[in-house]
Amino acid sequence: MTTHRFSALLTIALLAVASHSFAQTTKPNVLFIAIDDLNMHVGCYGYSNAKTPNIDRLAARGVRFERAYAQYPLCNPSRASMLTGMRPDTIKVYDLQTNLRLTEPNCVTLPQLFKNNGYYSARVGKIYHYGVPREIGTPGMDDPPSWNYTYNPRGRDKDEEAKIKVLTRGTGSKTIGFAMAWMAMDGTDEEQTDGKGATECLRLLDEHKDKPFFIGMGFYRPHTPFVAPKKWFDQHPLDEVKLPDVSKEEKALIPDIARMIFPPNYGLSVSDLIDCVRAYDSAVSFMDAQVGRVLDKLDELKLTDNTIIVLFSDHGFLLGEHEQWQKQMIFDKTCQVPMVIAGPGIKAGVVAHPVELMDVYPTLTELAGLEAPKNLEGRSLVPLLKDAKAEWTKPAFSQVTRSRNKPPVMGYSIRTDRYRYTMWGKDASLGQELYDYQTDPDEHRNIAGEKESESIIAQLKPQVEAYAKNWNVTPPPGKKKVGD
Repeated sequence: MTTHRFSALLTIALLAVASHSFAQTTKPNVLFIAIDDLNMHVGCYGYSNAKTPNIDRLAARGVRFERAYAQYPLCNPSRASMLTGMRPDTIKVYDLQTNLRLTEPNCVTLPQLFKNNGYYSARVGKIYHYGVPREIGTPGMDDPPSWNYTYNPRGRDKDEEAKIKVLTRGTGSKTIGFAMAWMAMDGTDEEQTDGKGATECLRLLDEHKDKPFFIGMGFYRPHTPFVAPKKWFDQHPLDEVKLPDVSKEEKALIPDIARMIFPPNYGLSVSDLIDCVRAYDSAVSFMDAQVGRVLDKLDELKLTDNTIIVLFSDHGFLLGEHEQWQKQMIFDKTCQVPMVIAGPGIKAGVVAHPVELMDVYPTLTELAGLEAPKNLEGRSLVPLLKDAKAEWTKPAFSQVTRSRNKPPVMGYSIRTDRYRYTMWGKDASLGQELYDYQTDPDEHRNIAGEKESESIIAQLKPQVEAYAKNWNVTPPPGKKKVGD
């Protein structure tokens, strides 16, 4: 072999090695795992009562985002924003009824982009919005252009819905989609809706293992009603459940508009509230086991090394913090979500900076080498996947509508590494909140009214005002309010 030829071959080999991390020789698969209403009650996020070994093992080999935030703490607006890569004020989806195709008919969604680029695109369960449990077993508010195939599981949790213990119907709803409700069910995991969904996902992985795929696996739990087979309740004894501490001073400092649940704690007894937290944690453990079945199948088929896995929740969920429950509030625990990204070339690590769910769209397009639409408003997380300690200065924004105000108003919030500042109404006319997570990680003290906070608010308020586009919200006409 001539020296010239040897040098050329060596150069080609070195270039191939250098480019391997984020440019695969074959197209990477994508497994997009959406979890409904999961908060930080997960082991890898430090929750001591968690039984989530499968999410934890995924986090151990991927990048775990400590501060990932939903742009709107409600299912449909959050998912619509994430799947279009655009902010709620851009797509104007603020409720459970507005289909994103009504406001952005020509958008190219995240799974649609992969489908358009030759991927087999499939949905199992809830990726776009479903009313849970009302629409389990139906297409819900699905987006047909996104998929080659869809599957709508329905299990015993839906079929035996009449057995569920309902404590309250929730705020302004006759459905149990916002209820404090739970059930320890008879039967096996595989008989549940999420068990059936996981089984179908395993079948799809078997059938499509030899070509690039984008599979959206959408789990319904732990969304209320909090349902799981009895064996998972056995793993969460009642005497291990604790409710959050809430002081009178804390309650006095929070503006009324920030709350959704009246009376506080729904007026339920402590024992009922503890039952609900236990049931929530049991539903999380059951869901985690279904995640484990899917991860095991990837390993069995030897797909793990060429599959990008994104696991996330659509928003957080309160379980008694501030004597509030569920979502549609801009506290940290309603906007913060667990999120893990693992896959080829991604180095294990923990990212402490705030990021947005909206950032996932440009991240996946970059990892897969696809051309992203020009209208995306998120920022690729690839620099943080390469180096979890990389510099990152972009804050996270969240917003929510208060429909009980006439006309409805929007609350907007900014989350930085240290602070969350929230404005209710233009110029904070209906209240403001500022929390310092360095000294107050559980938001026990709103310091917005303190003299020492003026300089911080002076820095954060202009950023919120620059972000805000729709302080006064008009609900879409002709929309009937229904449960989640």
